[in-house]
Amino acid sequence: MEPGPGGRGAARGQRPPNAAQPREQERKLEQEKLSGVVKSVHRRLRKKYREVGDFDKIWREHCEDAETLCEYAVAMKNLADNHWAKTCEGEGRIEWCCSVCREYFQNGGKRKALEKDEKRAVLATKTTPALNVHESSKLEGPLTNLSFTSPDFITELLQASGKIRLLDVGSCFNPFLKFEEFLTVGIDIVPAVERWICCKKAHELLVLNGLLLIITPDSSHQNRHAMMMKSWKIAIESLGFKRFKYSKFSHMHLMAFRKTSLKTTSDLVSRNYPGMLYIPQDFNSVEDEEYSNTSCYVRSDLEDEQLAYGFTELPDAPYDSDSGESQASSIPFYELEDPILLLS
Repeated sequence: MEPGPGGRGAARGQRPPNAAQPREQERKLEQEKLSGVVKSVHRRLRKKYREVGDFDKIWREHCEDAETLCEYAVAMKNLADNHWAKTCEGEGRIEWCCSVCREYFQNGGKRKALEKDEKRAVLATKTTPALNVHESSKLEGPLTNLSFTSPDFITELLQASGKIRLLDVGSCFNPFLKFEEFLTVGIDIVPAVERWICCKKAHELLVLNGLLLIITPDSSHQNRHAMMMKSWKIAIESLGFKRFKYSKFSHMHLMAFRKTSLKTTSDLVSRNYPGMLYIPQDFNSVEDEEYSNTSCYVRSDLEDEQLAYGFTELPDAPYDSDSGESQASSIPFYELEDPILLLS
C-alpha cells in the first residue's frame, strides 16, 4: 500500500520549504555581525587592561575614540531595537521592568512587601524572647524600631509622588525615556568593582523602599550560572537591599531589589563584596578571548559540578524573594566552590 498525503511522509513531519527561511537567515547573520562589533570592543578593552593595567588611561583613550564609540552605539541600538526585542517574544527586558514597577508601586506589591517585613519582625521577637534591650539595639535596619501597627505609617510609605522615579543600572541607551510614567536615570556599568560602585550609588540615591532594577545578558541555560546569581544577591543585599523579584529569560537575568535599610551591612574585611558582582568574561584569559568564537567548547571541572547540581531538582514556580519561596530552582549555593570566594 502506497502512502498517501497523510501517510509516511506526513508522519515524519515533512514540510514544504519555507519562503521566510532566507529572510530569517539574513536576519541572524546581521545579528551575528552586530554582536561581533559589540563583543570585539569588549574584548579589546579587557585585553588592553591586562596588558597595560592603567584603567583610567585605557578608558580615557577609549572615550576619545569617536569612530569606535559611534560604531558601538549604532550596533547596540540596532541590536536592541531590531533583534533582541523581536526574537525574545514575551521576554522583553524593558517590558519586564515596567511590569515589575507597576506591580510594586501601583498594584499592591509594595504593601505586600511591607506586610511581610512586619510579619518577619513579629516572628523574630517571638523566637528570641531572651534578647535584651542592649542586644536589640544592635540590630541592623530601620524596621527594628518602627511600629507596623499604625495604618498612618503604612500609608506614609505607600504614598506616591508623581512619576515613578527609576534608576536604571546597566542602561545602554536609557530606553525608559519613552515612558511617560517614569522619571528615569540610566547608568552604564563596567567591570566588577565598577558594578559595585554603581549599586552603592543607587543605594545612596534611592529612598527607603525604592526599587533598583538590574539586567545582565546571559544566553546559558537557567542553572548554569546559579552560583553567580547567588553571589550577586549576597553582595547587593549587603548594601541594604532585599531582592523583590528575579527572572531568567532565554538571553538574560532580570533582578529587582528594594531598598530596605538606610545603612549597609557589607563587611569588606571578611568578604570581597565588590568582586562578587562578577560575570564569566571577567575570568577569561587573552587566549579565551581570542578563541571565544570557536564552535567546540570544553567545560571546566567547576562548570561540570554546577551542571550536576543543576540537575538535582527540576524548576518549580517563579521566584518572589520576599515570599521566602524557592525560585526556578532550589540549588544549594556552595560558597567554597564559588570562584570569587575562592580568590578572596
